[in-house]
Amino acid sequence: MLYGRRSLVIMKLIVGLGNPDAEYQGTRHNVGFEVVDCLAQNWASGQSWQCNFSSQILPILLNSQKLLLIKPQTYMNRSGLAVAALVGFYQVPLCDLLVVCDDLNLALGQLRLRARGSHGGHKGLLDIQQRLGTTEYPRLRIGIGHPPLGQDAADYVLGRFRPEERPLMDQAVRRAADAVVVWVREGIDAAMNRFNERQTNRAKSENSKSKTNDDSHA
Repeated sequence: MLYGRRSLVIMKLIVGLGNPDAEYQGTRHNVGFEVVDCLAQNWASGQSWQCNFSSQILPILLNSQKLLLIKPQTYMNRSGLAVAALVGFYQVPLCDLLVVCDDLNLALGQLRLRARGSHGGHKGLLDIQQRLGTTEYPRLRIGIGHPPLGQDAADYVLGRFRPEERPLMDQAVRRAADAVVVWVREGIDAAMNRFNERQTNRAKSENSKSKTNDDSHA
């Protein structure tokens, strides 16, 4: 049973962005779904996903904190429909909404938390921004790397990770789930301080190794 309106004061919404059909499972654009699924595996204790507000929704407790894990089923460019409906129904302050998504402007595996910001060209964030009428909500971006020269960005984000990329992304998904837990327990500043810079350095190191390996096979 979903939480009712009386639990509004202490509820947080964690929204992972992606596309719902099976054909999109494992694609770069569905990293947000993967993070929410990781949280569900760690904290849901056998609970089942429910369908409501054009979303798959899973209510959980994290150290007595009520959360809703959310995977919009509206497709990426209409993510705001589900998000706005949930925020409006539960009357959640936007500081208690965290949106998790991919970002092709960040290095593969890099995490970046922000308390607010522009959509940066991401269609899911753009739709959320337009339907909420503001950019004042936290977001966690996960780097999926830049498209190869000449490849269309839309094709790139809807493609799957290469086998050599997958271990780094699996690690990034787990770290992103850890970042969400820190955000819930300690707030956005603590999560930013703990995960932004350290992951940046690690991603740079991994990308440097990847480039060296690519050059050696050129």
